[in-house]
Amino acid sequence: MQVSIIGQGYVGLPLAISLANFGYSVFGIDTDEDKVLGLNNGTSSIEDISDQEVFTAINSGRYTATSDFSKVADSEIVIICVPTPLNIEHKPDLSLLKSALISLSAHVKKETLIILESTVAPGTTRGLVAKIIEETSKISISGFHLVFSPERIDPQNKKWSIANTPKLVAGLTTESCNMGFEFYSKFISSVIKCDSLEVAETAKLLENSFRLVNISFINEFSIFCEKIGIDVNSVIEAAATKPYGFMPFYPSIGAGGHCIPVDPLYLASKAKEIGAPTKFIDLATQVNRQISDLYVQKAKLRIGKLSKKRVLIIGVAYKPNVSDVRETPAAALITALKNEGAEVFWHDDLVQEWNGRKSTSISSDYDLAIIAVHHDYLDLEELKQVPMITAGRSVL
Repeated sequence: MQVSIIGQGYVGLPLAISLANFGYSVFGIDTDEDKVLGLNNGTSSIEDISDQEVFTAINSGRYTATSDFSKVADSEIVIICVPTPLNIEHKPDLSLLKSALISLSAHVKKETLIILESTVAPGTTRGLVAKIIEETSKISISGFHLVFSPERIDPQNKKWSIANTPKLVAGLTTESCNMGFEFYSKFISSVIKCDSLEVAETAKLLENSFRLVNISFINEFSIFCEKIGIDVNSVIEAAATKPYGFMPFYPSIGAGGHCIPVDPLYLASKAKEIGAPTKFIDLATQVNRQISDLYVQKAKLRIGKLSKKRVLIIGVAYKPNVSDVRETPAAALITALKNEGAEVFWHDDLVQEWNGRKSTSISSDYDLAIIAVHHDYLDLEELKQVPMITAGRSVL
């Protein structure tokens, strides 16, 4: 059986390699020609998949990267794993999804199982996705099988992988749902059927809205602990001894990445459309965006006025041990420091280049260092004589 996976990033590539290892013939389709060339030469584009894993999959003949959407015509299953980010107005941006749907629909054949893993608002799969496929492919809605199964990829999580993370599945029809369930059950240990597409879509948004609210809350709570003179991490560890009704979240410079600061706004956007309240999400989003101001105040308390001071931000990825800078809270922190007149530099060997600037080396030639993200490779010996602020850790 042949599978086409649209999008070869943090979600699509691990899925493609997993399926190739399981025995499927996989086309990894991506519009980034450089990424496609690198993958076919055995070079991975993400940390979760090694070069050796890509090389082995390529050499097995079961995985090929391509930018050619016509491969969809040779596939019984098509899985969509493209980003659904926010636009500059912090509203849902489905442009990449729409483009992928139009491109694949030009080649899809009848009876194909089409699975959407990208995050969307409730009603999108049944409405927008089905409509574009039907109109572009000229295949009636009863002529293809449509499934929504939200991705649950957590980059660099050593405990939870594709194989052992429970998988939600919902279908446009009962038959579609059963087909999706049967497919995922072959290589995932726990697959759960949802009552409808909308239940599965909303469950994904709930998962990450829950995380945003709790991360924002603990960041605000840390201000209280600091003002009263106690260690917030000690408080959290004490509370976490309770075996029920509590789970620990830790302070950070804010929630980032492709899910936590994004998915709740898909829920809020849909809620606004139907006239439902989202006060918790609105407040959590506001708190998350203001965390950078807290660290500016900490910096002032540490070294005084920031004007013309040299500040080094260590770690600009959104979480430890990845190079992903999507929605990274480091961006807001850097902007806030610059607004105070500071000369800001950043170090992150995993990111290397970002926003037109390159990672600078760690040295003692700074007035202040802020450890925003602590990658495992970091050696901070050079900063022993530099005033330092540690942003803590966050369960993301």
